[in-house]
Amino acid sequence: MAALLLQLAVLGAGLAAAALILISFVAFITATEVPHHRHEEEKFFLNATGRKEALPSIWDSPTKQLSVVVPSYNEEKRLPMMMDEALGYLEERQKRDPTFTYEVIVVDDGSKDQTSEVAFKYCQKHGSDKVRVITLLKNRGKGGAIRMGIFSSRGEKILMADADGATKFPDIEKLEKGLNDLQPWPDQMAIACGSRAHLEKESIAQRSYFRTLLMYGFHFLVWFLCVKGIRDTQCGFKLLTREAASRTFSSLHVERWAFDVELLYIAQFFKIPIAEIAVNWTEIEGSKLVPFWSWLQMGKDLLFIRLRYLTGAWRLEQTRKVN
Repeated sequence: MAALLLQLAVLGAGLAAAALILISFVAFITATEVPHHRHEEEKFFLNATGRKEALPSIWDSPTKQLSVVVPSYNEEKRLPMMMDEALGYLEERQKRDPTFTYEVIVVDDGSKDQTSEVAFKYCQKHGSDKVRVITLLKNRGKGGAIRMGIFSSRGEKILMADADGATKFPDIEKLEKGLNDLQPWPDQMAIACGSRAHLEKESIAQRSYFRTLLMYGFHFLVWFLCVKGIRDTQCGFKLLTREAASRTFSSLHVERWAFDVELLYIAQFFKIPIAEIAVNWTEIEGSKLVPFWSWLQMGKDLLFIRLRYLTGAWRLEQTRKVN
């Protein structure tokens, strides 16, 4: 009996090793380069009068204190509430402090609705120096949309903010304080991540056991495979210094939902200091995530992120510049 159990254990270990080798091989041969292609039409934006102007580059010197990048896919209904709150806060802050400068960049990620048109109304109202709309020809995914916005930003600091307005925009001040508390910044790089981890107990009480199990499974995979020390990697409210944004996003491969994890994996590789800051967050109807399949896809992405870096399919360079 003992001999049979030993044989079964050896067979199981062998099958597991073979499966890991096969998955690693698949991850390696399906790995793609950092997706830097930008269609010619995506290099321009329309100013408030409807005329084309060339977008700036992340590699230019900053001319604003803050850039807000808002990835948007089919967000014609939810975007106005977020933009009204954000611009209301930013305009009031500028009245209190006339030296404060900002821009909001809405990136329409290949929407099939009127997202660009809705966003452009804010450009017409506030001017294209404050509000710009980048319309992507096809859907890239949230990470790809944010990358396009960041590469066209002018801010010393860059805020990622979801179009649903789930995080209260004035909480940016909490992130700014968290960022400042990390000083001195190595090579002017630092990141402050908004976090909903403090709301976990409340959310568990409202979720089914199955969704709670999926959540814990995802958190374990993030910790085990990629990112240590960050309890909530997926909150869409993140503030980066310009240098941290250019360093991380120029190395980012994943363009869809798991991009946050690779972003923080890259940041930890480069030893960029990261603060996790509790923010006010409310679930807004209309999420694009389909609970089971989205979690399954992200789980696969996490495994492939780890395996592609381990096998050398993806490599991180100390310096990388993207035009």
